[in-house]
Amino acid sequence: MTDDTADRLDRFRAEAASRGLPADDVEGWIRAALLPAVYLAEGGDGPLVARVGGDPLLPRGVPEPSEPFVASVDLAALPPGATGLPLPSDGRLLFFAGTEAGVAEGPVADAVLYVPAGTPAGPRPLAHSWRKPYQDRELRTHWHQSSAQMPESYALDTWGDFPEDEQFDRAEELGDAWSDLGGYRPPWTLQIGGHPVSPQSDPVHDARDTGGGDWMLLASWRCGDDVTELDSGVAHWVIRRRDLAALRFDRVHRSVEMA
Repeated sequence: MTDDTADRLDRFRAEAASRGLPADDVEGWIRAALLPAVYLAEGGDGPLVARVGGDPLLPRGVPEPSEPFVASVDLAALPPGATGLPLPSDGRLLFFAGTEAGVAEGPVADAVLYVPAGTPAGPRPLAHSWRKPYQDRELRTHWHQSSAQMPESYALDTWGDFPEDEQFDRAEELGDAWSDLGGYRPPWTLQIGGHPVSPQSDPVHDARDTGGGDWMLLASWRCGDDVTELDSGVAHWVIRRRDLAALRFDRVHRSVEMA
């Protein structure tokens, strides 16, 4: 834990105490509701961490993915350990998704592709006649910070399937206390690791409901203004920790939603 993180947690404890929140709830929230994450955005003059849109760089012989290309992430450019995920230390992760909202799919064999470092690859236009490629953008700015769980998700994880109104309110108050100390998410296009932010339902909970297991968020993409068919659209990719450690990206669940 860095000195900055320890200081923020101490200030959060003090803020929560000033709101009359029980110390046990505060410590429980810290343990369960905070996960490390990396947020990627356009702009800046740093190294290229990820690219969104355009044509993907695919190895020869890889079948054409069934959905449009979203993003490619250079894993070696991520700060070591910053995502909290058992990711490879190098190579690229490629993400694919369409824009049909309200459909949770899984497992999807070609939603995520891992390309090991040194694998020959070249640009390949994808023939999805129903839409042109997403806007080509470079993501050179990144933040490494704690990702707070959505209050409703925290309440369900902590107090079961039917929390009381008071418990939902307490989860909201804990989240507000964290946000008031600068715990807001930075402006981002692509999120790796952490807790999902969702306009509709928690994709980690949705995946867990289909078969249990140690599900976690692999990535989320804020679709932006170039995806006009979605209002505040977000795509999520979730995976079990053990499948990620084994590089079983064919077991990823994918969902697309909008506000």
